[in-house]
Amino acid sequence: DIDHLNLRVQKEPVEWLNWLKADIGFDGWRFDFAKGYSADVAKIYIDRSEPSFAVAEIWTSLAYGGDGKPNLNQDQHRQELVNWVDKVGGKGPATTFDFTTKGILNVAVEGELWRLRGTDGKAPGMIGWWPAKAVTFVDNHDTGSTQHMWPFPSDRVMQGYAYILTHPGTPCIFYDHFFDWGLKEEIDRLVSVRTRHGIHSESKLQIIEADADLYLAEIDGKVIVKLGPRYDVGNLIPGGFKVAAHGNDYAVW
Repeated sequence: DIDHLNLRVQKEPVEWLNWLKADIGFDGWRFDFAKGYSADVAKIYIDRSEPSFAVAEIWTSLAYGGDGKPNLNQDQHRQELVNWVDKVGGKGPATTFDFTTKGILNVAVEGELWRLRGTDGKAPGMIGWWPAKAVTFVDNHDTGSTQHMWPFPSDRVMQGYAYILTHPGTPCIFYDHFFDWGLKEEIDRLVSVRTRHGIHSESKLQIIEADADLYLAEIDGKVIVKLGPRYDVGNLIPGGFKVAAHGNDYAVW
């Protein structure tokens, strides 16, 4: 075991992080398996290296029902993510990967899009509570790729990107999807919509509809996203909006 509270132990990682910043040019850290050590320890390394961005991997199991699917209420799961950021320092650069959103999205795109509206009418993941500190993703090197430990439904990956790239939070794109799956052009189109309309981590989300076969939401009054196979939604789209991106069971106006 490593005693991270030992001042001598702390000294070397801090020196190394500052060398990575000053000499190599890195300006952000990813804290792997962050539940394996206290948030107090992470705070020490963040405070003493002052990155512009830091994200923690806190991967814990969602709450599941007897049917093997996630419960609608995942407040305890996302509270754990919020607690970590609080302890490290909510006003600093610390964020966490939004595993709550990932887990709910995995199931929601399989004909249960009603899951994307929480009991409070907001997004059910960490982005519904503290979007500025939530890093959203569809898959990563653990969940997808060769490890395949919690993969997103492969035929619905673009629905996942349509969601995270139009919603609040800080979205990240999986290397495999972008470079190996032939999705670069589709993902690029969604990124350009986000950039063009200034959608950001704290953008305002209004969920218009969340049924089994349709999820419809408006972001900052500028962008509307639709997930699901329901085709006829014209009566729900305000005048003046034009389709900017579309694909298998998703569209963005």
